[in-house]
Amino acid sequence: MEVSELVKDVISRSKKALEVIRPYIHYTPVEKSATFSKLVGAKVYLKLENLQKTGAFKVRGALFKIWSLKGKVKGVVAASAGNHAQGVAYAASMLGIKSLIVMPETASISKVEATKGYGAHVVLYGRIYDDAEAKAMKLARELGYEFIHPFNDIDIISGQATLAYEILEQVREFDTIVVQIGGGGLISGIASVIKTLKPHVKVIGVEPKNVPKTIEALRHGKPWKITPKPTIADGLATKEIGDLTFRFIEELVDDVVLVDEDDIAKAIYLLLERSKVLSEGAGAAGLAALLSGKVKVRGGNVVAIISGGNIDLNVIYRVLLRGLTTQVRIARIEGYIPDTPGELRRVLEVIAKHRGNILDIYHDRADTHSPAWHAKVSILFEIPSKEALNKIMEDLDKLGYKFVKV
Repeated sequence: MEVSELVKDVISRSKKALEVIRPYIHYTPVEKSATFSKLVGAKVYLKLENLQKTGAFKVRGALFKIWSLKGKVKGVVAASAGNHAQGVAYAASMLGIKSLIVMPETASISKVEATKGYGAHVVLYGRIYDDAEAKAMKLARELGYEFIHPFNDIDIISGQATLAYEILEQVREFDTIVVQIGGGGLISGIASVIKTLKPHVKVIGVEPKNVPKTIEALRHGKPWKITPKPTIADGLATKEIGDLTFRFIEELVDDVVLVDEDDIAKAIYLLLERSKVLSEGAGAAGLAALLSGKVKVRGGNVVAIISGGNIDLNVIYRVLLRGLTTQVRIARIEGYIPDTPGELRRVLEVIAKHRGNILDIYHDRADTHSPAWHAKVSILFEIPSKEALNKIMEDLDKLGYKFVKV
């Protein structure tokens, strides 16, 4: 089937999907962000799918796919360590169909419990997703259940496409939409609707620099398997896009850009600090592309999708720490001080003088690299500004202390 025919098929199915899924999902808000508009130099609109049922857009496709199977199958099976698992579990529960989710043994306890909470039977198997997927497909054959693919399926794509209709209702005028790419289901659905109804709007795909599977697929002219490196946007860490989603992307998407880990972490941090929006790494990738200048939209109107908000608390802690350090809101300095009474107090008085607030101190008399009769000191503290940090370093230097920023 030609891509044009596939697009027509998605349009037809997605209109039906709008009716089918409406009773089970939230009509998520769009926020025009003054903060991000100023930072980017364009009017920035955020589609907040982190507020969706199960905390991510995935439930849209899962609902429509499982609805299409009602009365035809005994149950459904999916493999996932994250949002697809919860989307399928919730959708199956709402539609009265049994669900079995295979998750890697490394899946976080919070996501396992959330999936169970939506009514699914959860099986933990293997160390990586590939192991879980193989097990899920085996169980599907044995039980006579239908395997629900996370992205390479026309009904999944059509369900995700419903998000585009909402955006078109909520944002009357925009010239660019930025969409993250995991397996390609979301961008395939959105691009089908946008290019049909507003063909002048640019559709830009975004993926982590550590997982450039779409860039490689476009370069080779077909889906191309890569070895993903670790990324904070773990929801986008797919080894390759689907053969079906590749066809949509190749034909409809105007450009695909890469964002690095610092870009994504900064976007998560700023969303939380400035907009009070909690996003997972994958959810913030589109905004990261705008903030880092990877997508040129100055003077225009742009929509970024915050596709999910299911982020582990330990990841939030690391992101906040990284963000505070990058924004020079906290600092760590290390150096050596004479191991005599009063020396540490003098250092701390300098920090306090410039409104620094101590968070942690490490004082090591046994450090083997310390000069004779000296102790190594590492100090973590909050600071009001970069200028304050520079003054602290200058004053310590005047007192004869040799500290460095780390």
